[in-house]
Amino acid sequence: MIIRTRLAAGICTLLAALTAGLAFPAGAAAGEPTGQDAPKVDLVLDVSGSMRARDIDGQSRMAAAKQAFNEVLDATPEEVELGIRTLGADYPGDDRKTGCKDTAQLYPVGPLDRTEAKTAVATLTPTGWTPIGPALLKAAGDLDGGDGSKRIVLISDGEDTCAPLDPCEVAREIAAKGIGLTIDTLGLVPTAKLSRQLSCIAEATGGTYTSVEHQDELTDRVNQLVDRAADPVVTPVATEGADRCAGAPTLKSGLYTDREEFGQQRWYRVEVLPGQELRASVSVAADRAVNPGYGVLMRAVTSKGREIVRGEAAGNGRTDVISTGLRYPEPERDDADGDKPAAETVCLAVTHSFSAASGVKATPGLPLELTVDVVDAPSQAGDVAAFGLGRGWWLLGVLILTGFLAGLVWGWLSRWRVALWRTN
Repeated sequence: MIIRTRLAAGICTLLAALTAGLAFPAGAAAGEPTGQDAPKVDLVLDVSGSMRARDIDGQSRMAAAKQAFNEVLDATPEEVELGIRTLGADYPGDDRKTGCKDTAQLYPVGPLDRTEAKTAVATLTPTGWTPIGPALLKAAGDLDGGDGSKRIVLISDGEDTCAPLDPCEVAREIAAKGIGLTIDTLGLVPTAKLSRQLSCIAEATGGTYTSVEHQDELTDRVNQLVDRAADPVVTPVATEGADRCAGAPTLKSGLYTDREEFGQQRWYRVEVLPGQELRASVSVAADRAVNPGYGVLMRAVTSKGREIVRGEAAGNGRTDVISTGLRYPEPERDDADGDKPAAETVCLAVTHSFSAASGVKATPGLPLELTVDVVDAPSQAGDVAAFGLGRGWWLLGVLILTGFLAGLVWGWLSRWRVALWRTN
């Protein structure tokens, strides 16, 4: 049983590694890490009245958040500039208009004084409303300026109480500004409605949503997100695709941004030398309300119009971003005159099937992010990338055959032992 379990685990690990090799090719020279400005993080904490609930490891949600913040502050990397903003911390009354303005900067974004920040956190008491939308707008202002990474980490135990300023629409507006700000969200003991709202906020900016029910989960996740802010920033280059290959811009290895209108097709060109491999991927984000059911298609086409390879993906409305990619190795070829073989022009066509919801503006187009990487093609037969999943399937077949033969031998031995027992 142990051998079979290990064999199954080995097969799954192998397939996962092979699939990851295709889905996430080697990193492109997608712009250069800037590293000029310090990464910035603004922790936005819900301090509304519901944070008094005692359902996180026997303590209140507020106590769990304070403990998590103290541990995070101790572990924050020196290079990260960190701030803390609250929502619902100061106004205990019933006036909605006043309650929906209740957001304040508890500790300013900048070089971290751990003792001062901990002292500020210790003063917090669950108080008022849950103005998530206004808090996000203010937090975006807290992180304004500089070209380092910017990240908001929103921690809340309840959905926004200040609509019609929809926090999901606020997140889309922040994403549309193109300032490179990511919003990650964490829901404390969340309801289904809260999970949907926080997921929508995160997805609008390419962030993540996490459901939290234990204090150590909260600490670990916030630590991960703060550490992630210290990763090098890659600055995408703005480009403008054409409506046909002949007039398309020629792209080198890098990360690019563009906008594509509904029902439009964008073309780009890449020069690939013999012995090189083109690896390309595209992501299209819905920064406004769209109809459910959509897809994205990327095709690699020769300059004469022959399709080489394609990548496609479909969505059903549960995420605001959809991505796909492709790979194309240009085979080696010998030139009769001994000259260096010329590069082949590969045309990349990107199409999406998003459609605007009723009453939503169709312009500008949806944001598109394109990654292009041209690398030396694998030269060794042992490189799985040279064959896609080919060698992986051969190995899987060998393992299956081995298991089948082992089963036959085991069955024969079992029958022989039973027959011997009966004889004696």
